[in-house]
Parts: sequence; structure tokens; C-alpha cells
Amino acid sequence: MLRTTTLAGIAALICGAAAQAHVVFSRTDARPGGYYAGALRVSHGCDGSPTTAVTVTIPEGVAVAKPQPKPGWSVRIERAPLASPVPGEGGRMLTERVAAITWSGRLPEDEFDEFGLMLKLPDRAGPLYFPVVQTCEQGRTRWTDVPAPGQAWHDVPHPAPVLELGTGEGPSGTAHH
Repeated sequence: MLRTTTLAGIAALICGAAAQAHVVFSRTDARPGGYYAGALRVSHGCDGSPTTAVTVTIPEGVAVAKPQPKPGWSVRIERAPLASPVPGEGGRMLTERVAAITWSGRLPEDEFDEFGLMLKLPDRAGPLYFPVVQTCEQGRTRWTDVPAPGQAWHDVPHPAPVLELGTGEGPSGTAHH
């Protein structure tokens, strides 16, 4: 019995470690139309090579996207024009949106880190995917796979980080602005 329990425990640790090997949001639930303050968690490099950049693509419909600065890392924001202006923070009209954010620095393979974001989310329920490209000293991993309808997130090889926009009831990763 002890051997069976030990083997089951080892299997659970291995499966748990594999499940945590993706780039994920630190909190995955958020309120549609609300503000979200959270972080992308990077738990490893690329096959033993340190991470040197993390680029997240901001999906259309996200009205505001702001990176949190990280000591020792530089931040680059890419913008794209909007088809028509939308209301932004402080009542000003926005004519462009944040399309991608890149943090550049160095994260050793045997350490993890989080890359903070504040987002104004679209006013709709359901999953919202944020494709990430993790660049390393040697290699690159694209966490960009989006599951097909009805397919589980963990069933794709390199799943994009996802926020679940719910009804706003229960615990939430939102921040009130």
C-alpha cells in the first residue's frame, strides 16, 4: 500500500509540474467590463536557457493595457490604430490601442517571475486569450495556441494564457479603478 501511495504521489507531482510549466496569469478570473490587475507568471526558460524577453499580444476589445515596470527590465509598448475612437480613462477619446507589450531583461532558468499588467476588459463573458512569446538566450517558445470550442485549455501543446471573464460573482482578479 505504501508503494502505491508513493507512486501516486510522484505521478501527481510530475503531472502538477507539467501543468505549471506554461506561462499563465497569476489570477485567471475577471469581471467583464472591469479593470484587472494581475500578472503573467513565467516559471522556466526554454530547454534550460534563461528568458530574455516576454512579449504579450493584447487582444482586440481590451480598451486599456498598462505594463507594470520591473527593476532591471525595459518595457516596450506597441500600439495599433482603432477603427473608431473609444472612451478611455479620464474621459479622453482613444484613437489607438496597445497591441503588444514586451519586457526585456534576464530571468535565469532556475527562477520564476511575474510580469504585471493592468487591463480594462471587454464587456462580455467567456475566455479571453493573451498569446505570449517567450524569448530565451537560446530558443523561443510561443505560448499562442488557443483551444478549439469544446477543447480543454491544457489539451493544446503551447496554450496561450487565458482570463475567464465571468458574471462578476464570487472571487475576482479585478481591480476597481
